[in-house]
Amino acid sequence: MNDGYSEVLDNIASSEPTPGGGSVAALALAHAHALALMVSRLTSGRERWKEGHNAAEYVISSSEGGMKLAQQLAWEDAAAFNRVMDAYRMPKDSDTEKEARMESIKTATIGAALSPMAIVEESLGLIRSIAELAKFGNSNALTDLYSSAEMARTAAVIASLNVRINLDSVSEEESSELSSRLSILIDELNSEYISILDVINKRLGW
Repeated sequence: MNDGYSEVLDNIASSEPTPGGGSVAALALAHAHALALMVSRLTSGRERWKEGHNAAEYVISSSEGGMKLAQQLAWEDAAAFNRVMDAYRMPKDSDTEKEARMESIKTATIGAALSPMAIVEESLGLIRSIAELAKFGNSNALTDLYSSAEMARTAAVIASLNVRINLDSVSEEESSELSSRLSILIDELNSEYISILDVINKRLGW
């Protein structure tokens, strides 16, 4: 741990609205990728775990970029919410200004819903990517892979809350479409998550 990490936590803990839950979800996803990378590197190239080499290399190739993307998504989520706040601060003295303000609020709010939706999608991607590693990865690090899956699911749950709260402020048609998309993603993620935990628990004898 270093001062940079403490600074991130202090920023989250401040009275400022950003970074908030969406950014925390993305950072949780970054940690999930980091754990998956650790397990992969403890598997790759080791003769005892040769059955897991391909799975480990696949996770390494996807999670190296995924960890960086998750960090970027943390910034993007904060920026998306700030655009909503900026839209609400727009002048509303004339009908023209009111119309422009409402349009900006609508556009920014949809953006603030799509930003955490991307975190949910990326969380599902990570869960999918570690399925084979759960079967054949280094058994000495299975609890770390378990933690990776748990962090990815937590990231998705937190992000989904931020999607839903923004959908409360958009049209019924737009809300319905995005809600349906979110439900499909969460259902698939939960199914994959349960399968991975079942495999890990069996390997651990739990």
